[in-house]
Parts: sequence; structure tokens; C-alpha cells
Amino acid sequence: MSGAYHWGSLAVQERVGVRELAEHVGRSIGTGIREVAAAFLEQQPHLVVGAADDVGRLWASLLTGAPGFVRATGPDRITVAGGLAADDPLAGALATAGTRVGTIALDPRTRRRMRLNGTLEVTGRGFAVRAEQVFANCPKYLQKRQPLDLAAEGPGVVRRGDALTPDQARAVCTADTFFVATTAEADGVDASHRGGLPGFVEVLSPTELTWPDYAGNAMFLTLGNLTADPRAGLLFPDWETGAVLQLSGRATTEFGPDGSRDVRFRVESVVEAVHPGRLRWSTPEYSPHLGRTTR
Repeated sequence: MSGAYHWGSLAVQERVGVRELAEHVGRSIGTGIREVAAAFLEQQPHLVVGAADDVGRLWASLLTGAPGFVRATGPDRITVAGGLAADDPLAGALATAGTRVGTIALDPRTRRRMRLNGTLEVTGRGFAVRAEQVFANCPKYLQKRQPLDLAAEGPGVVRRGDALTPDQARAVCTADTFFVATTAEADGVDASHRGGLPGFVEVLSPTELTWPDYAGNAMFLTLGNLTADPRAGLLFPDWETGAVLQLSGRATTEFGPDGSRDVRFRVESVVEAVHPGRLRWSTPEYSPHLGRTTR
């Protein structure tokens, strides 16, 4: 590690030519949860968690609860009441002490987000995470939405597979938001957000996706992790129905001669689920940054 970054992120920063900027931005990464961050967490009905399952596959999962189900209970600790449905790929990992996890709380109402990565502790009501990295992100590429109501009763996992069905491929192609979990082994797990206009994720085949890497905060935590370890987990929420599509596989970054960057993802496992109690959201007000996206 060099400050906030491991060798993978440093390599990408050097290649893109943003090391000085990344060093400055990296000073915002700490281990403490500030009062404003604690207040933000308690308002959220969702928390995305990334981790590896018992065979090492990386996944991103969505936890849901009434605001207050996630809260800071110490200067470097959050607790989460409840857990995942038993058929979620990460149900076992989030019930196992010592699991390395990455979390992201995103509020579509305000375009604010917060990331907290650390190590899991099992509690009587769910789990806790001892923070190792805490930081906020800018609102770039976040779509604005308003909450509607709770999704109706659902059947749980709808289907599992190792490739996208035509309906799943359409859901990916029309998505404007997804979450990605990555890891760098000993340096832990990170969960991040990707946003764009519908179509920014392209389905090349039932087992291969690609998306552009837009200019962001210069940290390159996700691409840095993929440089060190290609495993990744993707989560595509259907905001209007409460359904989720989870993909686990491996990803690589392709650097173009013009400075562009594209991530290519190979699908290894697919889970589609509809669970009751998920909050439904309105159609989006797209981020103003998407009209001038650059890589």
C-alpha cells in the first residue's frame, strides 16, 4: 500500500497520468465515520454489500430495511439489522465472522453516496462492519429518483444460470445504474457504482459484457482491484419493480490509444431474484454529467 492505494490502483493512476491528483483525493479516505456520515447512513433504506462466497466467487448484494436498519455504532463501526434472504449468493458470507466486505450506501433522492470497506462481525441482530476505509463520492453519474412504495410479494430467486437469458440481456442493456464489487485479496473488498444513459452497458454475448470507464475521482479503486484480481460481482437493480440481477465473473480493462478505457466482463454465474419488501423507485432524472461524459 502507498497511503490509500495498493499497487494495482497506483499502476492505473500512473498509466492514466493522474497520480498527483489521486494522492490529493486519497487524503479523503479515512477509517472514522463522521457525524454527517452517520446521519446519512441512518436515512438509507438500502445498502449494497460486496464479498466473496464460500467458493471464492465475488458478488454484490442488496440489503433492504426501514431507515435506521444501518447505523454507525462507533467511530469506526456500523451495524446492520437483518441480513439477506437465505437463497442470496452472499447469505453465508454475511453470517461468517471475518468476511472482508465492501459497502456502498447510495441515496437516489439526493445523489449522495458513501463507501465503507472493512471486516465483518456477526451480531445477534445481523452483522457489523469494522471500518478500514470510509469515504464519500461526488454525485457524478448518479440518477435522481423518488421512492414509491414497497414491491409486492415475490418468489425469491427466479432463476440461476451461467449465462444471460434474452430477458436478462435486455435488462442489462436498458440499465442506467449498476454496482460492482471488486477485491485485491489482502487489501479487502470494495463496492462501487457505475451510471450512464441506457445502453452504456453493452451485451456482446450471453456471457460477455462491456462498459466504458468514465472520468471520475482519479482514485481508480475498481480498476486497480481488477489489475490485481480479475474477480468481480455486478448488481443490476430494477428500480421500478424491486427485482435484482446479480452476476459473478471476471473482468479486465482495455486501454485505448486515445486514452479511453473499457471494462470487459466475462459472466460465470447469474442469479435473478424478486424478493418482497424491496423499495420501488420512480423513473430517473438522469445525471447532468451524462451529457458530457468523457473517459
